[in-house]
Amino acid sequence: MQKFFDNNLSVGGVSRRPAEKVMRLSKLGSFHQSRLSFLRILLRRISTEKWKFQRQVFDISADCSGTAVYTYQLTNRAYSLVAFAHKISDEDRSDRVIATKWDATFTLFDGIPSKEDIERLNNNVPNQEAGRVTEKEITLSRANKSVRLWDYVVDCLSNGRQPDIHKIEKVGYMMRTTAVYGSGKFGAVDYNEISERSEFKAPFQAEMLTVYMIRAFVMDLLQHAAKVKNPTEWVQLEPRFREMLGVGNSTGLGMAPFLINHPQLLNNWISAKETALARIRSLKAPKPKCIDLFKNYIKRSNYLIECWHSEHELQIAKLNELRLDKALLDEYVEKFNFKTPYPFNFLYSWAEETLGEEAQELLVSLILEPFGELVDDLSDGMSDKKQFSSKIKGSMLIGEFLKKTEQHYAYALKINWKHSKNNELAWYISEEKLEPRLGNRFTENGIAFYEQPLQPGRDVARMHFDLSKWEHNKSIAEFLMKHPEHRHIIRRCQIVFNNPYAEIKDNTISNEVIPIDLLRAKLSFFGAFHFDPRSDRWVRINMFKGAPLPQTLNEENCDNWTYPEQKPN
Repeated sequence: MQKFFDNNLSVGGVSRRPAEKVMRLSKLGSFHQSRLSFLRILLRRISTEKWKFQRQVFDISADCSGTAVYTYQLTNRAYSLVAFAHKISDEDRSDRVIATKWDATFTLFDGIPSKEDIERLNNNVPNQEAGRVTEKEITLSRANKSVRLWDYVVDCLSNGRQPDIHKIEKVGYMMRTTAVYGSGKFGAVDYNEISERSEFKAPFQAEMLTVYMIRAFVMDLLQHAAKVKNPTEWVQLEPRFREMLGVGNSTGLGMAPFLINHPQLLNNWISAKETALARIRSLKAPKPKCIDLFKNYIKRSNYLIECWHSEHELQIAKLNELRLDKALLDEYVEKFNFKTPYPFNFLYSWAEETLGEEAQELLVSLILEPFGELVDDLSDGMSDKKQFSSKIKGSMLIGEFLKKTEQHYAYALKINWKHSKNNELAWYISEEKLEPRLGNRFTENGIAFYEQPLQPGRDVARMHFDLSKWEHNKSIAEFLMKHPEHRHIIRRCQIVFNNPYAEIKDNTISNEVIPIDLLRAKLSFFGAFHFDPRSDRWVRINMFKGAPLPQTLNEENCDNWTYPEQKPN
């Protein structure tokens, strides 16, 4: 069995799903977390390597403002979350990127901070974008309370009682982050400087570590608030409730361009997942214990679906379809003969023909769950160490380039780009809000002037039109000497030629595009649960919901938490 994956779509006799199916926006917008999600990778490493967790500082006053420091000690180094709690008014609380005040702000520090470090950070971290950090800091973050649930739980604990489980379930977090910055933002260390550390080789590990440690801080701050309110009668939040509470996140269009701007990285993520699925589908006779685990996860996943709520019509429709399809899947699995040769290939093929995309992608995640020994190694190949370093191969002949373009971009070359509905939207950066936006190029004056290069399908079609006029034995370098405006898309095409999952096979500026599909695809690889769109352009999610806290994380429970054993009561 190959250790990682290559660009051949065949693995062990069963083909990986073709990009033409996987890389459609509706499919990407139906992805679920899996054991190859980044927070799952992190928790396995922490438990396997036995990182030691400690609260170093908790200097929080009666008004719940102050400083706390939490440290993970590894064999050769340490990482510390430096947290600042703030007392702010309801009017100052906003999830927008242009906010200037938050309930809490954070940085992940490389090592254990000194008093001087904490003082320096206290002068900068609460200011977020308006402050500056140094190469000793790895991430910068902030979070706001879920005010109604926060006040309710604090009131319950301060009066000596536990909160109502249904209210905990409905929200699922006490604070939500509004940004987790890394990779050199605002003076923090550049990712290249730490990418060779084993703990950061998988994607977004520093960011996942930050959020996981934020969760520990939030639990402590919550109980501190209850104790301050009623020192004689307060009680601690029971462990079962603590584990039910993750960290929320509000994500808007700012995240959407990432997948388009990082084609090689996107390919590596999808390739790992598709290779994992193909490896399992290639098993002629899986181990009985793995089959039993799969059946168990099929049953346990029902609670996760049951407590997934949304008030947005798009997600309501998807959830209704998912619940109907899940009933069909449960019935089919109950009767299915797993002694059938290649049972998971048979089962997935049935699902692809029978179920909607939400249920198909849930099944993919469930199939991966029992097979850690077979698929976990794929996480080592999910990063992109050569990001932005790909050079144009100018010697490539135009004939060969055109042939490959027509193969990989068939969808784009079939679109009538002169039709207004196919060219209606334009991506741009809002000067007022400092965030990516989608606007109507035909009704918003001047928007095309500020358009970002986030429509590869259209750009390929324009490039193809110009390139097709050239002789096939000429080189790409000769073409670009005359048409330098196509450099960016030529470079992108050459990346896509060697990476089948690098390109989204849909029109990203059509009037029918649903931007939250892009958000969900990325967030599913983070490990998010319970996608709750608030429009077609921003979504709330939950991370680490159900996960053990650092104090109880171990090798037995580091993976066995995503699908709870039973509904708590």
